[in-house]
Amino acid sequence: MPTADETQDKERPLREAVRDTLRTRIFEGHYVPGTRLVERDLAAEFNVSRLPVREALRMLRQEGLVSDRGARGAEVSSLSAKDVEDLFDVRQSLEVLACRLAAARATPEDLSNLKALLDAAEASLAKGAIMDAHRANSEFHDAITRIADNGFLKSALEPLQGRMHWLFRHVSDLPELIEEHRALYAAIASGNPDRAATQSASHIDKYREQFPDNFRRTEPDLHRKKK
Repeated sequence: MPTADETQDKERPLREAVRDTLRTRIFEGHYVPGTRLVERDLAAEFNVSRLPVREALRMLRQEGLVSDRGARGAEVSSLSAKDVEDLFDVRQSLEVLACRLAAARATPEDLSNLKALLDAAEASLAKGAIMDAHRANSEFHDAITRIADNGFLKSALEPLQGRMHWLFRHVSDLPELIEEHRALYAAIASGNPDRAATQSASHIDKYREQFPDNFRRTEPDLHRKKK
């Protein structure tokens, strides 16, 4: 499991290193929904003051990965079936646009980087490094948003990306997902915005239909909102 030290570099504030470590633990299931995140305990674990931990938790609240529970403090958020459906609605509107723009704006270097992420996902899967494959697949979608090069779109997608990455940890058929991403890559690489938009919509619809079953089967109780 990554530590704050392992995700820290000299160019980045400590609060971001703590945030990235906590986010990774949430994505990989080390902190399940409902887990309390206590500032004092995390500060001691990371050997930092409470301030960067407090700031990291604030950023994770903005991403929707952490919730305030009053006297209980912060805890890992839970998502209901309706939350999942709502996320897919918003994602379909925004990510289809991202793919359309990426098809029009991708440079050869952009396309090379996208293909490298697909190859990394496939190589990780072949080695049995499932979480590494999930990370590469998530980074593939993030890269498309960067290639789209639209500041307003990026600002709209950023608060959702944490929750979408967390949800897609539950996609069980990774070989199929990688093939879907290769088809999406080919559509973007074609330079045809309409083709890319159609492929993106098809990709999202496919996992919208499959996801509720995966979601309930993987962690049926943890992802229900607490009353």
